[in-house]
Amino acid sequence: MPSLPSGPLKVPGPEGFRGDLLACSPDLLDLTWDQMRTLVVVHEEGTALAAARLLGREQSSVQKQLDILNRNFQALTGELVVVKQGRGRDLLFTPTGLEVVDRIRSTFSDWLQGIANSRRRLGSTLTVGTTEFTLPFLARVWERVESDLMAREVELKVVHVRTRDFRQRLDSNQVDLLCGGLAAPIGDGPLAPEYDFLEWHREGLALLTNLSVRELPARQIGVERLRNLPLVIPSRGVIADFVERWYGTDFRTHLQVVAEIDDIYYGLALLRSEMTRGCMLCARSIGEAAIAGRLPGGEGFRLVDFADDFDPMLQLVSGVFARKSERDTYDASHPLNVLWEAFREEAASGRPIPL
Repeated sequence: MPSLPSGPLKVPGPEGFRGDLLACSPDLLDLTWDQMRTLVVVHEEGTALAAARLLGREQSSVQKQLDILNRNFQALTGELVVVKQGRGRDLLFTPTGLEVVDRIRSTFSDWLQGIANSRRRLGSTLTVGTTEFTLPFLARVWERVESDLMAREVELKVVHVRTRDFRQRLDSNQVDLLCGGLAAPIGDGPLAPEYDFLEWHREGLALLTNLSVRELPARQIGVERLRNLPLVIPSRGVIADFVERWYGTDFRTHLQVVAEIDDIYYGLALLRSEMTRGCMLCARSIGEAAIAGRLPGGEGFRLVDFADDFDPMLQLVSGVFARKSERDTYDASHPLNVLWEAFREEAASGRPIPL
């Protein structure tokens, strides 16, 4: 039997990340979340004064945090994080300061996303994205579940999402449910197979125009006639999807686009002002609402329908989207599933779609 070594027994110390963690410098351990947030805001705003205004603090409070950060990081790395440039000039961020800001942004992003994921999983919050025109439908559906979910202290967040980027908002977990629409062929084929999708409404497009009957006597416009009309078209989004499906991604070279718009109200204003004489592509219900005065239309506005010679024949299909199979990971009482079922019941009720 071998003899034991004489003297006190030495226990091997921790190695790797755990060892580095236990040996952290106090200068790093004293770094607070509040200081990190302040540094990012200062970097975005340029000065301590501008950051203080945004944070609702005194400039001296922000400057004190910067001084502490400078002192600690000079001890840690040998370099300050920010350097004063003179009165009225933006602070200069050193290479160390820029790297620290990047790490802070990444850290905050990971933590905030993790917290949001936990709240979503536990059902304490529910975020729904809507366009302006799908918001009334959400409001009606919410009436069905409000008392139940409010009693369970579920926090509902409603986010305005433009059609041009609404799928990205769902894919990146910024929303849990999304009320919107897509261009889909007429028929019963699968819709949005990459998502869970619940349909509630279908309709066609129409041209809302301020052109007189003499200027545009047709009651229907076919695929070739549309090429020669002055058109107001959204730059991106579901209406642009229709046009791309009909004329290709280079549709601007095949059509007379006199204005590209980012929202329906700007298009209505253009036509109403008559600075643009032409036709705006829109959902038929939107055009009807403008003519009826439920949206800011104009005298002389009228609707012209599309003929049936477009290939493919498309409809605007509205509904609610969720991430594929995510609802299956929760039980029926989870707020995501409760609201989904309320959408299903409202869609099946047959009540007219509000606008």
